Amino acid sequence: MRKKRNRQILVVTYLFVAVFLCMMGYTCHYAITHQQELINNSYNSRQEILVAQNTRGSIYAAGRQVLARTQTDEDGKETREYPYGNMFSHVVGYSVNGRYGIEASTNYYLINSNAKLSEKVANDVAGLKYPGDNVVTTLDVDLQQVAYDSLGIYKGAVIVTEPSTGRILAMVSKPDFDPNEIETIWDELLEDQESGVLLNRVTQGLYPPGSTFKIVTALEYIRENPDSYSQYTYQCNGRFSLGEETINCYHGTVHGYEDFSKSFAKSCNASFANIGMQLDRNRFADTLESLLFNQELKVGFAYNQSKLVIDENTEDADMMQAAIGQGTTAVTPLQMNMITCAIANDGMLMKPYLVDHVETHEGNVIKQFEPTTYKRMMSEKEAGIMNELMQEVVKSGTGTKLSGASYTAAGKTGSAEYNSVKTDSHAWFTGFAPVEDPELCVTIIIEGAGSGGDYAVPIARRIFDAYFEKR
Repeated sequence: MRKKRNRQILVVTYLFVAVFLCMMGYTCHYAITHQQELINNSYNSRQEILVAQNTRGSIYAAGRQVLARTQTDEDGKETREYPYGNMFSHVVGYSVNGRYGIEASTNYYLINSNAKLSEKVANDVAGLKYPGDNVVTTLDVDLQQVAYDSLGIYKGAVIVTEPSTGRILAMVSKPDFDPNEIETIWDELLEDQESGVLLNRVTQGLYPPGSTFKIVTALEYIRENPDSYSQYTYQCNGRFSLGEETINCYHGTVHGYEDFSKSFAKSCNASFANIGMQLDRNRFADTLESLLFNQELKVGFAYNQSKLVIDENTEDADMMQAAIGQGTTAVTPLQMNMITCAIANDGMLMKPYLVDHVETHEGNVIKQFEPTTYKRMMSEKEAGIMNELMQEVVKSGTGTKLSGASYTAAGKTGSAEYNSVKTDSHAWFTGFAPVEDPELCVTIIIEGAGSGGDYAVPIARRIFDAYFEKR
């Protein structure tokens, strides 16, 4: 009886020891694999120790221009300085009153120091803090300047990327703020409930995409009609009606006889509403999923999910609106840029990223970030067809303000209505250049400006011009 009881006690003891060891193993594994999250957690006192021990590192552009640095006065008081002021306010962010932008996503590296041991000893003797590690971004100051100046007084967003790698070269959001004055203007910014000045409109702004979404609708039609999509025809009289629902072309334009390519190039709402009614709604839902709608993104910065739910229960009126990028459709400029990059890169999406590498204050690289494949969004054939459709937009459609340049370009414009007043619309453009071997992808939204062809395309032209002239 005693032996049996002892055996039971041993079994329970071994069981608790095993559970304890498993918990220890899991805790150690989690601490190693989630080191950055643990350090960045505001409840972790280790972060305070590192901040007290190390001077926060600098943030650089790809061309080595300083985007953020820490200045220390004679009394040892540290001040974070942003030499370009408002221009990089959202993408670089700030590090006081919380953290934002690259200051937040790379905080772990900036508050650590990999200085030489001999230098740390010397600093200890002198009573000085260790120099923190520096972050070198993918951002191009010249392109950022052009995008920032071109957006002017408008609210909106611009993102410029390299489709073959996923490198983000420029990211502008307006209205903006001066991060040098963040402590002084903090209460004012928080009280501003209308402009959304602290919102990075590139990654977090949710907008109706308007006609830029016809990229998605066209892709779905091609997938459902791979052998006959080019035979599509439509006679546009300026509107498409079904029951009590009517879709009007922009400003009531009558496009007349159209094939599939012309419907896309002229951005005919009536034709695309007609196309939308021919689509299988369950298959359309699959295409939305393949293009990363309604799901988390694998990116290293704050973002909002783009949203559109289509299924067998979707009403005809809602489907017509969705086909032209209206109704409940809400996307970020980042999302449209990612889809455009996939088209430019033969259907393969590269993961968007902002940090090239981390280095010591002496310039020794301690972590390199390489281009990585995100996923295949579409087949090479599908990407090739979409490329040709987007070329026609520039040649003969709504994007002709991009034609006649020293480089070739492709894209899609959009004029997205955002309230009941039909004349109020956001101006969109998303596209790439050159079409033969795309090097640059640009996505633009200008809030309340009007036509994408009139307002967004000229900004894209300035960005492309600046890039190819410098090259």
